[in-house]
Amino acid sequence: MNAATTLALRVQHAYAGFSLDVDLALPGYGVSVLFGHSGSGKTTLLRCVAGLERAGRARITLNGDCWQDEAGHFTPTWQRAIGYVFQEASLFPHLDVRRNLAFGMKRAGGVVNDDDIRAMADRFGIGSLLGRMPDRLSGGERQRVAIARALLTRPRLLLMDEPLSALDSARKQEILPYLERLHDELEIPMLYVTHQIEEAARLADHLVLMAGGRVMAAGALTDTLARLDLPLARDQEASVVIAAHVLDHDSAWHLTRLGFAGGELQVSQRSLAAGTPVRVRILARDVSVATTPDHASSIQNRFPCTVTGIAPADDPAQCLVGLEAGGVALISRVTHRSAAQLGLAPGLAVWAQVKAVALLE
Repeated sequence: MNAATTLALRVQHAYAGFSLDVDLALPGYGVSVLFGHSGSGKTTLLRCVAGLERAGRARITLNGDCWQDEAGHFTPTWQRAIGYVFQEASLFPHLDVRRNLAFGMKRAGGVVNDDDIRAMADRFGIGSLLGRMPDRLSGGERQRVAIARALLTRPRLLLMDEPLSALDSARKQEILPYLERLHDELEIPMLYVTHQIEEAARLADHLVLMAGGRVMAAGALTDTLARLDLPLARDQEASVVIAAHVLDHDSAWHLTRLGFAGGELQVSQRSLAAGTPVRVRILARDVSVATTPDHASSIQNRFPCTVTGIAPADDPAQCLVGLEAGGVALISRVTHRSAAQLGLAPGLAVWAQVKAVALLE
């Protein structure tokens, strides 16, 4: 992955009842997620990057290559070397899967190569569907074909506009592992739009929080989710994501032990080799705080940490407590009364007790 590549976006765009005003420099590797409620400007920004919408005033560059500037330069979409995956798969209904994929190669100006088509199809688990027409595919299968076709254009940037929003829960779970694999394998940056925090938690390296056409915050996923000053922390589903790795398995109790910079966690046993990197999501409401290491408890996931801050929650009876364990940030949601009784304050050494851990896989 090319860490030197940068997607720089300075975009001002207005139409009736809405204005977009964004100034961002995004890393040229991994997945940058544009996150926010409907109407926050995520898709408009993505369409401006793709050239599908010409911003009133903008400077858009990828690794120094200018696609639009204030002087009037505008590179049309077909010259931007992007792959674009829409909410709907948008396959050609009169072409079978193989010919839909071949179109991607033709669009890139390349020669249609059956071996490359087969390799890409196998990569997305659609190798057995090459002769099938789009109307005989499930929603998840159609979207996998759309992603494979986008990649066969050999893009320098992959854009995804809520690719799971039209799918039911089962189909989402079917396609997410393929997106996670892209996260690990792609050598080009991906800009991904969603309003589902679960998707952001599983896929994002970099999170951009948008509201009302503006950027409220942007940064590494782990740092941004843990910020107490952002609306995400006050939501009932507030959480943090932690990078961990598999230590070993306890077959007697059907548990898998995970290590992270701040300590250890246990989850239900998984078929993962020792050393495998994983992501875990911990909800703020599942973290309690103790001032003593009381091990006479049913809560097995506990580790020492330090209070970093306290902020109000959406419920006036509750507050948010920022915690740090070995450089890893967490959030706990407790009542104001509990915080007062425990004497919680920045700098206090405490113990985090985690009631539930979600392994993102």
